[in-house]
Amino acid sequence: MSLHGHGVPMRIGLIGTGRIGSFHAGVLARHPGVERLVVADTDAARAAEVAALTGATAAATVADAFSGVDAVVIASATSAHAGLITAAAHAGLPAFCEKPVALDVPGTLEALRAVEAAGTELQLGFMRRFDAGYRNARDLVRSGRLGRLHTVRAVTSDPAPPPAAYLPLSGGLYRDCLVHDFDIVRWVTGREVTEVYAMGSDAGPAMFRAAGDVDTAAVVLTLDDGTLATATAARCNGAGYDVRLELAGERDQFAVGLDDRTPLTSAEPHGPGRPDKPWPGFLERFAPAYEAELDAFLQLVRGEAPNPCDGRDALHALRIAEACEVSRRERRVVPVAEIPAG
Repeated sequence: MSLHGHGVPMRIGLIGTGRIGSFHAGVLARHPGVERLVVADTDAARAAEVAALTGATAAATVADAFSGVDAVVIASATSAHAGLITAAAHAGLPAFCEKPVALDVPGTLEALRAVEAAGTELQLGFMRRFDAGYRNARDLVRSGRLGRLHTVRAVTSDPAPPPAAYLPLSGGLYRDCLVHDFDIVRWVTGREVTEVYAMGSDAGPAMFRAAGDVDTAAVVLTLDDGTLATATAARCNGAGYDVRLELAGERDQFAVGLDDRTPLTSAEPHGPGRPDKPWPGFLERFAPAYEAELDAFLQLVRGEAPNPCDGRDALHALRIAEACEVSRRERRVVPVAEIPAG
């Protein structure tokens, strides 16, 4: 449903003014398609500070951010996502939300049913779909240049762990971190994951064991055409922020995330040395992708483009993550079909 014609500026409500919310506020405030930006947070002082920095209006309460706007962008704490998505649906507003919809399948399904019943749009923030390297990789797979794709290798490694208080709220390494890899493997290859085998290690900082989480994980994914994929994640990768996707086919092989800032040093005598400026974190690495996904959302609201990543995409990625949790716990191969889809 189009709310605005081409080129007509919109009024956007932004809920959540933490690190990513503040970044989104800056992007939206600069966007020529945004006439007015209203920001809100459960911490009213923080919302006021971000509003002052960006020229936005600070709402007195989160509920006020739904009033007098054409769409909402949700960048709140994860635990609030489902409720805010549902509130946007009830208000008849298109919504963009950072992943996840919810930390479990029932909560996700409940929110998606509210969106579908209202007939509104929900775009999820899987930003890698808007990164130039991943987009090129998707085109390469579809062009046939690689030939038959036989192996996919996904890597996500954070340079330092998140705060201890975040871990019990995060959903764990598979749902919080590797879910990006699960989504991008589906998107780049155009294939579904049929089964997983997941392992995890909590041999790092004690806070991971205290939270019942792992700091390092490795997953083998089988795709529906027999292609094998591996996905690894680490919270304590001191060399820097390392996010890559390798695609190996019978004709050629390509890598996403391989450039002069990849925090990888060759052990070969004449190989490349340590990068001068390794990527320090996700916001620096994916800043252009974060901007592009919000631009795509504004196009969606204006009725100029289809939804590039809807709630069902988020559900598929979460089901893979849930299957990984079962696999790690029960030490067995888990068909994704074991996880409810609706």
